[in-house]
Amino acid sequence: MSAVFSAKFAKQLLEITPKLMSFPLAKVPFSLKAKVISQLLGLLLASQTADDELDFLAEKWVAIRVEDLNLNFEVTFDGQWQVRELTHAQVTFSANSAELLLVAAAKEDPDTLFFQRKLNIEGDTELGLEVKNLLLSIEFSTMPTPIRLSIEKLAAIIERLQIEAKPTVILSKSPSFN
Repeated sequence: MSAVFSAKFAKQLLEITPKLMSFPLAKVPFSLKAKVISQLLGLLLASQTADDELDFLAEKWVAIRVEDLNLNFEVTFDGQWQVRELTHAQVTFSANSAELLLVAAAKEDPDTLFFQRKLNIEGDTELGLEVKNLLLSIEFSTMPTPIRLSIEKLAAIIERLQIEAKPTVILSKSPSFN
């Protein structure tokens, strides 16, 4: 019974936590969210920026929809990161926060999530592939330490909860008739 309770509790935590986070996040002005997102992108993609690997984003907008947090925005790069509310992007990436965090921590592959229908990519296929390859080029070990450690800890918690959320099947022996 405790394994079932544990699985149910883990599943509820995976579902409820993003909902709880979405309420205060909704109260944050978009301009502040945009500033934080652009700064994070600048930190995470600093080496790609230095190597001029972001030119393909010039005049192209990529939408990100973190569905369970109700966080939606578009980004582009034209020498600096620009973030705006959703209007009209060439490609849209949609997923829940847990999946996106696991991709960021290099614990999940975007292709696997796409084929499991946990990551949705709509719009310009070529641009979507370039963005996916850009994400895969991020060296997790080179991320700034506070960001890397935070992502590692959150990913570990999510992985543990996902394991716990799957109840184990207990096989009992049939009574023997001697």
